[in-house]
Amino acid sequence: MRKIIGVAIMSVLVLASFPAAAQMKIAVLDYQMALLESDAAKKYSVDAEKKFGTQLQRLRNLEAEAKRLQERMQREGEKLNQTELEKLELEFRQKAREFQAQSKELNEAKAGSDREMLETLKPRLDQAVEAAIQAGGFDLVLDRSAVVDVKAEYDITRQVIERLNSIR
Repeated sequence: MRKIIGVAIMSVLVLASFPAAAQMKIAVLDYQMALLESDAAKKYSVDAEKKFGTQLQRLRNLEAEAKRLQERMQREGEKLNQTELEKLELEFRQKAREFQAQSKELNEAKAGSDREMLETLKPRLDQAVEAAIQAGGFDLVLDRSAVVDVKAEYDITRQVIERLNSIR
């Protein structure tokens, strides 16, 4: 965050301190959007849904079972004898532990898969960004998160996405 603010302040200082700054070509880029809106990222999202869909469904089933047990304990708790209530509580705790363990496993697997995708896509994204900067002859490119508002003509995000999609 400090880095972004520092970049924004430096950019303003550069623009204010040089008369030549009026002729600078400035662009704005939403790097994250360029990454997420690319064809490769969209394909990865579909593939990840297929790859992790079974695990996700198991988690949903565990969650539903745990909720069912919890509701039963609340609804029938006073009517059940101590042994039955303890059995329900034990079953509920087991489902909750199983849910936590499988959720952690799924999150770790998904995070690893996401990292792999980023490692393969980042060089291509960087190449697309550099090509858009060179083609536009921009002197300064600001990250979209450091800019309050920008006219569409100064935003090169779509150009970067198109260039990224054309790189094989």
